[in-house]
Amino acid sequence: MQFTRRTKKVALGSNPELYGHCLQLYGQPPLESVSLVQFETFAVERLKLLKSVENLGVSYVKMSDDYQKKLSTELCSLNFPHRTSVEDKNQTGSTEYEKRRKDHISHFILRLAYCQTEDLRRWFIQQEMDLFRYRFSILSAKYKTEFLHRNNLKYDTISIEEKKTLKDELINSSYGISGATIAEQEFYRVPFQDALDLVRLRKVFLQVGYAYIPHQDIVTIVLNDFRTRLSKALALTARSLPAVQSDERLQPLLNHLSHAYVGQDYSFQKNIGKVSLEQIDPLSTTSFPLCMRQLHKALREQHHLRHGGRMQYGLFLKGVGLTLEQALQFWRAEFVKGKVDSEKFDKAYAYSIRHMFGKEGKRTDYTPYSCMKVILSNPPSQGDYHGCPFRHSDPELLKQKLQSYKISPGGLVQILDLVKGMHYQLACQKYFELTHSVEDAGFSLNHPNQYFTESQKLLGGGKEVKKEVEPPQRGQEIAGSNAQSAPTQSPKVQALDKMGDLESFFLDE
Repeated sequence: MQFTRRTKKVALGSNPELYGHCLQLYGQPPLESVSLVQFETFAVERLKLLKSVENLGVSYVKMSDDYQKKLSTELCSLNFPHRTSVEDKNQTGSTEYEKRRKDHISHFILRLAYCQTEDLRRWFIQQEMDLFRYRFSILSAKYKTEFLHRNNLKYDTISIEEKKTLKDELINSSYGISGATIAEQEFYRVPFQDALDLVRLRKVFLQVGYAYIPHQDIVTIVLNDFRTRLSKALALTARSLPAVQSDERLQPLLNHLSHAYVGQDYSFQKNIGKVSLEQIDPLSTTSFPLCMRQLHKALREQHHLRHGGRMQYGLFLKGVGLTLEQALQFWRAEFVKGKVDSEKFDKAYAYSIRHMFGKEGKRTDYTPYSCMKVILSNPPSQGDYHGCPFRHSDPELLKQKLQSYKISPGGLVQILDLVKGMHYQLACQKYFELTHSVEDAGFSLNHPNQYFTESQKLLGGGKEVKKEVEPPQRGQEIAGSNAQSAPTQSPKVQALDKMGDLESFFLDE
């Protein structure tokens, strides 16, 4: 894959075999050129899709009607392929071709970004598998068979004669199959070692080393193959990653993607200063997410926060509407109650507060931390109060804290289950729903300031009582090692020039 400043036009017939089906196993990396803007756009849109897959997988029963309906809507809105028409009219059409091309390229871009750590690989594999399961399951039997043949998966359907011969055995061993439906049901004959999950659950008929699998269960076999291939591919990509990261033009973009926040930027505000200092205490219990509620409580009790806590909480308060003057007054009033006098505060701490507002140093107007940045960067140590309580707290301490905030036993179980599954943002969203007495928050939580904004809207009876926030106009600055905003053609990307052929990073053995 090559990247150039200008978008390369690709002839529609350039790779009919690769894009001849709406679904693929991503065995062959892209070999064409794409513009850097397109590279970034494709990656961000697939990341949005995978995050939606994660949220839907926890909020709904996977493959339920509601799950499929919402995921279908998400695929359509982000312009990814997910269906093949019965007449196959659109398979070579320009729109369908571009969707399949985007699906292919975006997968490999995120493969580069998410091969870097075990946690990132695990997350990427799980979301890609859930997405693949949905897309494969909605295919007709004809296109499932075509997919298997295209990918050299030797799972052939049995003949009508063999189906009649084995009719009783197939009915007795296959869930949901009856004498009335077996004639319409396709069965695949698969080596039993490829179907161990189904064999273990006694869901298939076995004969002379083969398992007979109804078409609705063949997805289990294909998914196992997909997982094995993707896991191996990510390991090979990770092995070559140092060579990729040595390119100073590419490394920042990949790091950005693996920690990317793709939501609204909370640094551009209207009506700044609407929140008064007297409102902070009551707001901390009604509209602050748990991470900020924890920081506020620690500040009030300890009269001090270390640098990590001051940055996380200070930028959050800036995002909810505190002016620079209010921030200086707030922090000074609290610190002088401890071991810091006013003079020491002005010398040691006031500079950093002015700095985060862009009034000192390089004059960068820093943005509030997203959930991903809070979770993935600068973990708290002993004596620290920053970070994500759902990610960084001991489960028993988290349980006690939630109990002290009057979370119901049932809600407590739901939150702790989400934490156990490493769905930290969804655990915080469930905390929002329980503390605001709503069944469905109606949004996907990605930012502490988003939590505050949505809380204020809800408590205001649907009206936006908090000031409005303008759409992002630039890439967020980094207050650590990784950017957090949606990468909408950031200055770094604009500065990138031609990059070398990346095919070797995907295929290197």
